[in-house]
Amino acid sequence: MPYPNIDPVFLDLGVVQLRWYGLMYLIGLTIAYFVIRQKTATLGLGLTKDQVYDMVVWAAFGVFIGGRLGYTLFYNLSYYLEHPLKIFAVWEGGMSFHGGLIGTIVALIWFAKRQHIPVYTVADMAAAVTPIGLGLGRMGNFINGELFGRASDVPWCMVFPYGGPVCRHPSQLYEAALEGVLLFTALWLIGRRPTPPGTVFWSFITGYGICRMIAELFREPDAHIGFLFGSFSMGQILSFPMIVIGSFMLVLGYQRRTLTSGPAGGKVTTG
Repeated sequence: MPYPNIDPVFLDLGVVQLRWYGLMYLIGLTIAYFVIRQKTATLGLGLTKDQVYDMVVWAAFGVFIGGRLGYTLFYNLSYYLEHPLKIFAVWEGGMSFHGGLIGTIVALIWFAKRQHIPVYTVADMAAAVTPIGLGLGRMGNFINGELFGRASDVPWCMVFPYGGPVCRHPSQLYEAALEGVLLFTALWLIGRRPTPPGTVFWSFITGYGICRMIAELFREPDAHIGFLFGSFSMGQILSFPMIVIGSFMLVLGYQRRTLTSGPAGGKVTTG
């Protein structure tokens, strides 16, 4: 199947170039803002428009700063130790989802504490809309022709501009489907049911870890890292703890609800 070769720059103003990749994240943040506003109104959480806006802005800063530092630490530490000023050269590319996740968690905990909102309330709302940005971001990767898949002879394989003459899995599209569409649908269904606080957040952590582990089976590992411990990619190594920790916290959350509920669902009282 021919690669579409879409120009990564959708608007060239000479001095400034606007790229599809950045636009995808902007669209994702905008959709997240309106979805969270709708959810807060429906659930009666009492967050104002300004609070929702601030929440999205804090999350954006967490993604950007955490993503850049995560890439520096996880994917190319030796290079950035030798060239520390390159850490700030974001226009050269290099962002890590796992670093962005940590940055976002820190930023939203700070936001929740400042606004006196329960942390899990913020975490569940943010997690529910995160797959929107992930799916759009992977589409941006596809347009850029980056993070392509491993060599393959499947009928839908593509020859990417930076991947040599070899036909490869369009793994960016796999990730958009798994981390975007599938994960968003799963979290939406979970959110429709009465669950302990934090369930949507920890389901996101677990679900993303599973989706990324699967997607990495088709994705070409970073050339300067390759495979680690035999056949594991860096993405899999960073995602496996998400599955373990997320699953543990989900079980713990439901156990706590069982311990604090009576046979008919009421709270247990002791005297």
